[in-house]
Amino acid sequence: MIKLIAATARDQHRVREIAGVATRFGLGVLLARLGFAGEGDEPDGGVPLPRRTRLALEALGPSFVKIGQILATRGDLLPPEWIAELEQLHSDAPTLDFETIRAAVEEALGEPPEAAFARFDPIPLAAASMAQVHRAQLTDGREVVLKVRRPGIRKAMEADMRLIAELAALVERSSAEARRFEPVALARQLRQAMLEELDFTQEGRNADRIRADLTNQPGAVVPEIHWEWTSETLLVMDYIEGVKPLSAEALQERGIDPRAIAELGADLVIEMVLIHGRFHGDPHPGNLLCLPGNRLALLDLGSIGHVGPGRREEFLGFVMSLASGNPRALAETLALWSEGHGVPRRTIDRAAEQIVQRHGGGRIVMAEMVPDFLRLLREEGLVMPPDLLLVFKAFMTMDGVLARIAPGFDLSGAIRRAQARLVAERFAPGRLAASGGMLAWTLAGLGDDAPRLVRAAIRRIEAEPVGDAATAAAIRTGTGWIAAALLGGAAILAAALLLA
Repeated sequence: MIKLIAATARDQHRVREIAGVATRFGLGVLLARLGFAGEGDEPDGGVPLPRRTRLALEALGPSFVKIGQILATRGDLLPPEWIAELEQLHSDAPTLDFETIRAAVEEALGEPPEAAFARFDPIPLAAASMAQVHRAQLTDGREVVLKVRRPGIRKAMEADMRLIAELAALVERSSAEARRFEPVALARQLRQAMLEELDFTQEGRNADRIRADLTNQPGAVVPEIHWEWTSETLLVMDYIEGVKPLSAEALQERGIDPRAIAELGADLVIEMVLIHGRFHGDPHPGNLLCLPGNRLALLDLGSIGHVGPGRREEFLGFVMSLASGNPRALAETLALWSEGHGVPRRTIDRAAEQIVQRHGGGRIVMAEMVPDFLRLLREEGLVMPPDLLLVFKAFMTMDGVLARIAPGFDLSGAIRRAQARLVAERFAPGRLAASGGMLAWTLAGLGDDAPRLVRAAIRRIEAEPVGDAATAAAIRTGTGWIAAALLGGAAILAAALLLA
């Protein structure tokens, strides 16, 4: 398969490298599944294919790691053993000696770091395949970290993205099984995600937006971005020291209340997802720090999830239907998601009944329900909108974190308790005015058409009488009242908006 890529001369070296890694990790079976002849023999030792694939992706670097991380959210397509392996993907890399990146740092700062900061540590604090981190101190005494993009990484990743786009097109043409994954769309998603993560100003803007969203949550901490030194290749932000939420004992040793952190974590994920529609897509312990005063810091905001108001309501309806044990209401949500995909209604009803039987009617353990639900979707051929997949993953991940530090904590109960606030937010004056304006515009347009539509309906009734004369007269009267109600409603709503 790799040999079929019509790579440009500048990418030929990378093509050979990819082919070598595929051969080294014995991915012939995987290549055959994608519709191409396998390359190389299967390695000895009985290492499972999902693990070999994960190791190969890590060996190929950040572009391919990102592909695996995106696929790790697709529990509706991949079985649990694949998801478990792909969720372990990391992009660690050896640190670079600071002198090899000094020129890039000085170009970004406009001066040597020793001149820009009161103190600068040339020894890296941490490193990954895209960047490495150094500590420093501002002249006012505040501690900060510098996230430095590795020199040359953008050029290498752009080459990878070109090859991946071509590879995705080949796979989509060659394999019916692979088409379920929509590889061309996946390649586009990858490109967008990589461009965002390569530009460190995007991470800075994400941090500012999430911090602004959480202003009414005093326990939430998002590192402040120091824009005077931040650029596409360098991010300077507050250094935060805390405890990872790995165990209740570790928190208690620092004087932090695990239960309070669990309640705060639930509030934050609910606030981000269901109120603002902008959220940390992967709130695992490595991206969270617990601080004195029972505060919680959110780190690594290079890529965040977005979900619109309609999808938020659908997710909330799903949770409410499941918690109340109502398979009929749950089936309506599943039918909405699978609309246009040819899924029989009986299949949808059966799936709703199964998930309610297993997880409904009380506390929902997200970390158990979500994988089971995604498996059911996969087996029954149902569909979930891609933007909601990341929402489910965020809640599942946070539920796992909270259960670790506060066993028995009910995240689904917190969602139910927040329902009244979510409704109040929806009808807040600012939002109501905005949605009311759109409704008034729609009603005004409908008002223009209403007389014509009513006349057409009456002509149809007169041409093809329905039942008896009394029924037809009732319908004519009803359509008249409908038209009047539409016009009157539009007028009242428009007047209210003008007088507000």
